[in-house]
Amino acid sequence: MIPASKKIRLILELRQGGIMDTALLAAMETVPRDQFVPDAFRDRAYEDTALPISHGQTISQPLIVAKMLQALELNDRVKVLEIGTGSGYQTMILSHLCRRVYTIERHRELLREAESRFEAMGRHNITTRAGDGWLGWPEQTPFTHIVVSAAADEIPTALTDQLAVGGVMIIPVGDERREQRIIKVLRTEDGFDVDDIGPVRFLPLVAGMPEAPGRIGQARA
Repeated sequence: MIPASKKIRLILELRQGGIMDTALLAAMETVPRDQFVPDAFRDRAYEDTALPISHGQTISQPLIVAKMLQALELNDRVKVLEIGTGSGYQTMILSHLCRRVYTIERHRELLREAESRFEAMGRHNITTRAGDGWLGWPEQTPFTHIVVSAAADEIPTALTDQLAVGGVMIIPVGDERREQRIIKVLRTEDGFDVDDIGPVRFLPLVAGMPEAPGRIGQARA
């Protein structure tokens, strides 16, 4: 069992890192991060660090999750599009902060694992899809809020097109060879306003779906 003191210490570290949104802090205290990491890393679940999960992915550093979600300026009446479900940790936090979460993950097995966690924890305001995050979720547009959990080389126009006027998107931008920045995009009547929130390091936002394992190497005789 994870000692409560570890979770309390993490929440204090988030406050010291500039997270002042009380609803967000309460959600992060409620969601059991230890249930979203592999067994081998459960003793480190409440450290303020990114940790590896399956399929070469990571569960993000809690402070980065908190900074991005705080910048979204959420409330319980909005619907959010999340690109990159991953373990489902950020998705679960979002489910406590908004009316409905639409979340997309390109790794089907990773998504199934996350869906099992959502069901086990009794969250019913999450809708999932296995798909290409670059394309967003056109059938559910417009979204008032979009959060992207991987770094794009440039801001995807398919996603900004799915923002409502007055809507906000938070996305890491930059490739792996140069500094990445968290960017806040606000859609206005006349276009888009862009703010730089600060440096970050994410895995890249990859277009398309992974090749099915059974198809790898089929060209060999």
